[in-house]
Amino acid sequence: MKVEANALYQQLQSMATQASQRDQPTNVNALQGNTSQADFSNMLKSAMDNVNELQQTSGDLKTRMELGDPNVTLEQTMIASQKSSIAFEATVQVRNKVVDAYKEIMSMPV
Repeated sequence: MKVEANALYQQLQSMATQASQRDQPTNVNALQGNTSQADFSNMLKSAMDNVNELQQTSGDLKTRMELGDPNVTLEQTMIASQKSSIAFEATVQVRNKVVDAYKEIMSMPV
């Protein structure tokens, strides 16, 4: 099984494009109130759900591999494990940046 580094980069680019398209309102008259908070929370929840799904898939493949399932290869298991690890590390980094930004904002004089 061949894994290309560009495939992951292209997937990240497409997710960024989708996220930027969500921020663009299609009908300005239909907007009521502040929807950016709801959009951010939906995007954050979606990202967390994606990380959770990757981790569950990785755990499932590891278990099936350990039990000797002939339909699961070592390559699939390792790729799933690396995907979930990278996604989790990226989520932790985003969380750290948000906490740092919050601390910086809270320390600003009013």
